[in-house]
Amino acid sequence: MFENDKNEFTEHLVTINRVAKVVKGGRRFGFAAIMIVGDNKGRVGIGTGKAKEVPEAVRKATENAKTKMIRVHLKENRTIHHDIVGRFGAGKVILRAAAPGTGIIAGGPMRALFESLGIKDVVAKSTGTSNPHNMLKATLNAFKISESPKSVAAKRSKKINDITFSKNS
Repeated sequence: MFENDKNEFTEHLVTINRVAKVVKGGRRFGFAAIMIVGDNKGRVGIGTGKAKEVPEAVRKATENAKTKMIRVHLKENRTIHHDIVGRFGAGKVILRAAAPGTGIIAGGPMRALFESLGIKDVVAKSTGTSNPHNMLKATLNAFKISESPKSVAAKRSKKINDITFSKNS
């Protein structure tokens, strides 16, 4: 990685889990980490890493997250374009666009994801599971199925003004 590459990304440690492997002489402990890496401008990635020591697990998770980054289309660089439901495994998340000044109303790992992404106003609810792996993957699934008005207009061969909702009409 480049030197300025480290400065532009924000990293959030979601969880560290101690895992045990039972062997003949007893238990061998290792650590599993989940990291979120984002640039606060619409790019975010989630990574996992496992190692015998915590710092090594965190480093592996960070590298993994940087390789799996996705771009999310934001509205006015502060919220999402429309309400979305994302699913992964037992996890189901509902993301709603919010008015300016609302803030991030989300629990647990989703809050860290929104902060890394640069979203300032959103309302999110997780139903079905509290497992951070499934919550984060369901949120990423929601972002992948979301579309910007620009891409919808291009698919329909229309102008953006023809498909967006205005309060005057």
